[in-house]
Amino acid sequence: MSGPWLIPLAGASLGLIFGSFTANLVIRWPQGKSVMGGRSACDACGRTLGPGELVPVLSHLLQRGRCRTCHAPIDPRHLMIELAAALIGATALFVSPDLNGLAGAFFGWFLLALAVLDVEHFWLPDKLTLPLMALGLITAALLRPDLAAMRMIGALAGYAGLSLIGWAYRTLRGRVGLGGGDPKLLGAIGAWLGWPLLPFVLLLASLIGLGALLLRREQMTAATRVPLGALMALAAWPIWLVLQAPI
Repeated sequence: MSGPWLIPLAGASLGLIFGSFTANLVIRWPQGKSVMGGRSACDACGRTLGPGELVPVLSHLLQRGRCRTCHAPIDPRHLMIELAAALIGATALFVSPDLNGLAGAFFGWFLLALAVLDVEHFWLPDKLTLPLMALGLITAALLRPDLAAMRMIGALAGYAGLSLIGWAYRTLRGRVGLGGGDPKLLGAIGAWLGWPLLPFVLLLASLIGLGALLLRREQMTAATRVPLGALMALAAWPIWLVLQAPI
């Protein structure tokens, strides 16, 4: 295999590992189960899984998506999240085969976890959004000090701007229209992309959301719940990739 593909391949392999952890996190955390403690077990029969059953993607395929003991189907989210994380790692290190690309992969993996949690539970936990914001600012300070100020302003503007919109909606309409995690996520995205790109993130997120509603043939009403955080995550990742393209 030629040298230029080794780094993206390593990114994909690392993505499989983080994808496996992310799948457990988004499935077990909302159920109140420990993500870090205890050994992995079958959700149906409770049997502790062996090392050969914990290989990302490969174990799922060899077992045909079922437990070896009780033959209950394995949650397909494991496979989908592992593949998505592998793709994120590969693309991040393909467009930027260095420490910046590795940092970008973590940006994508965090966004993946947050998107799934928001779609399934309308939940953007502070334990993910705030570390993501901090990681973006630290990455800028260490790897791109020329962009550190712009990203710091992005973090502040993203959080303050969306918080103001949520406050205004609540004041005018008398009801909550924006979750408390959304401003923090936009602040985290601003810490990675900088303040000038925040309007583009919101515009692309709106277009993705509108497209999803049209595909599902759903009518938008005042009571329609939309996972804005997931839409912003889907918008932010490709924008980060474009930023890495040589000018």
